[in-house]
Amino acid sequence: MKSQSSDNTSRSFRDKWHHNERLAFAQTLREGTEIHQWILERNGFASDAELKEYLSGKRRILDAGCGNGRVTALLRECSPPMTTVVGIDLVASDVAKRNLACYNNVEVRQGDLLDDLTALGRFDFIYCQEVLHHTRDPARAFQNLSGLLEPGGEIAIYVYKEKAAVREFVDDYVRSRIAHMPYEDAVAVCGEITELGRALWECGQRVKVPRVALLGIEAGEYELQRFVYHFFMKCFWNPALSYEDNVAINYDWYHPQLASRHTPSEVEGWFRDAGLKVTHRYVDFYGITMRGVRR
Repeated sequence: MKSQSSDNTSRSFRDKWHHNERLAFAQTLREGTEIHQWILERNGFASDAELKEYLSGKRRILDAGCGNGRVTALLRECSPPMTTVVGIDLVASDVAKRNLACYNNVEVRQGDLLDDLTALGRFDFIYCQEVLHHTRDPARAFQNLSGLLEPGGEIAIYVYKEKAAVREFVDDYVRSRIAHMPYEDAVAVCGEITELGRALWECGQRVKVPRVALLGIEAGEYELQRFVYHFFMKCFWNPALSYEDNVAINYDWYHPQLASRHTPSEVEGWFRDAGLKVTHRYVDFYGITMRGVRR
């Protein structure tokens, strides 16, 4: 039986994608944008050319939890024309199909990562990022996906990392207060949070802070908005995106109740248990990116 948190999370992402069908789509595909560079950097690629080289020998690619299909499109554009790219999503497969209708050799299916996935076939590369932490059992979903790898195939995941103590407290507080809200009301709250992010960004100030180990604050010099964002609360603002897109990204963080956070050693354990060798590891303030190969 699905929990209320599962139902809430499915509703959150259904509402998000159906109200924002093209969210971050163009920015994901355009080299040089902050979103595009973040995807490449955390996965160990300096450019599209390096990603294309990595994907050059892949015959079948899976984007697991593809949302509106923005990264599916990136994988399609950076892989050989004869490569089959498959996207699967629980609540937004119809959105992804519309967004990807212009591409050849792309399949989009509806499905739950915790169900039997064997009908999807086998893959040389599986991309599953910003997804597993929104499932009821991230470790089991990872095992499900890794079982689809061909020998020598690789899986690349990104999951939320445990953050500074105050950031975790505030995030969970806001999440608990808006969980029951319908989309329009939750978006209004996230609009206020977005305005805070914009106001901090517009200050243009930098702060130099000492290390406060107890609170998980790392010494350094930060832009004011990023200092608050890293250590106190997610108040996302990116001036390259529309106001509505910024609100949707804050909504994406705060409204879904299934939003687990993890440690690098825990994620490494998933790879070890699946018989995979870790080939790439990247940890930032927000998440853990890891890639592993089936021996």
